[in-house]
Amino acid sequence: MEFDELIRRRRMTRAFTHEPIDPMVVDRLLAAARRGPSAGNTSSLDFLVLEGAEQTGRYWDTTLPAEHRRSFPWPELLNAPVLIVPWVDPDAYVERYSEPDKAKTGLGASTDAWAVPYWFIDGGAAAMALLLAVENEDLGALLFGVFEHEDAVRIEFSVPNGRRALGTIAIGHRAPDRPSQSAGRERRPLDEIVHRGGW
Repeated sequence: MEFDELIRRRRMTRAFTHEPIDPMVVDRLLAAARRGPSAGNTSSLDFLVLEGAEQTGRYWDTTLPAEHRRSFPWPELLNAPVLIVPWVDPDAYVERYSEPDKAKTGLGASTDAWAVPYWFIDGGAAAMALLLAVENEDLGALLFGVFEHEDAVRIEFSVPNGRRALGTIAIGHRAPDRPSQSAGRERRPLDEIVHRGGW
């Protein structure tokens, strides 16, 4: 698929079939995601990959208890056969920037020294690469927040302390769905968001 077509076609999918995804496809998606940028080549990104109903069911039991599912607006989201939770390690960036070739930046002092938390920027770039790779495989994906369930997911799946979840990416074969209310919002035109030579 041509890249410009890939960019135009990519959208969030909120309904999936139960059809499984070949593990080799999942490996290709993860290989694409790890090609994103990494400040200082820190490479602190990890992926919690949940495949199949038993593993994904544990995730949904942790984040969306049964009593809340009756009113959940996208029940077919729970059909997604693969969930990927990207986790970043802020402390790894501090350690990397404490090394001799980066120490002069002062970013090795603590996470507070970073005016911009690059662990989230690098992680977001990896998530976008993953979303594009999903589209290239003619599959659907939804990136959604973990929010207040981050610690519960960490505990349930034995994620090391200190790691931060970027969200969860549900992946699967698309089923007919209805878009969210946000999908109707128009993108700002290019000439309104591009400021050439100054604001």
